[in-house]
Amino acid sequence: MMSMILKTILEAISLRTAVLALACLPLLAQAQAKPADKSAGATAVATFGGGCFWCVEEAFDKLPGVLATVSGYMGGKTKNPTYQQVSTGTTGHNEVVQVTYDPAKVSYAQLLDTFWRNIDPTQANGQFCDHGPQYRSEIFFHDDGQRKLAEASKAALLKNKPFSGDIHTLVTRAAEFYPAEDYHQDYYKKNPVRYNYYKSGCGREARLKEVWKSR
Repeated sequence: MMSMILKTILEAISLRTAVLALACLPLLAQAQAKPADKSAGATAVATFGGGCFWCVEEAFDKLPGVLATVSGYMGGKTKNPTYQQVSTGTTGHNEVVQVTYDPAKVSYAQLLDTFWRNIDPTQANGQFCDHGPQYRSEIFFHDDGQRKLAEASKAALLKNKPFSGDIHTLVTRAAEFYPAEDYHQDYYKKNPVRYNYYKSGCGREARLKEVWKSR
């Protein structure tokens, strides 16, 4: 009798295990499908130097399809540079903003257009009231596709530029990116009064209207 009871219990356990396994099959199928789903929502990274990174952050944050922006430094030789070091203009770094975006919602070409419209391409070794190599206008490409698009956009401006003066914007291969200190991130949101005072005093908006008045 005892052996029959044990047999019945074991059969019941086996049946429950089988039912649970069948119930889990849809979940397993979903898990196996995740890599394809993830690729459908892939993100990409772009990096731009356009003078004060506070202002560049604000410009790209307004663009639909941009998921995140981080202010930082790129293009120099010093490891883990600080703002104080970069601001001397001796480390070789540029103030940049690294943009994470959804290519399905915004193209790299659109990012380039936003970049151009928010800088003065005719100004060498600085941007607006900020002077020095750490404020140079520069497109840092992350792959060959970005390089070709960046060079093509620059060539198009050179051919049909809506402003007078030469274009001094550089197109450079991306190097190691160092995020800036926390107090620089989203500065225009955290300190709107100080930010707007700086932006107005620097003459950024007035110069942009002057440079791009025909577009």
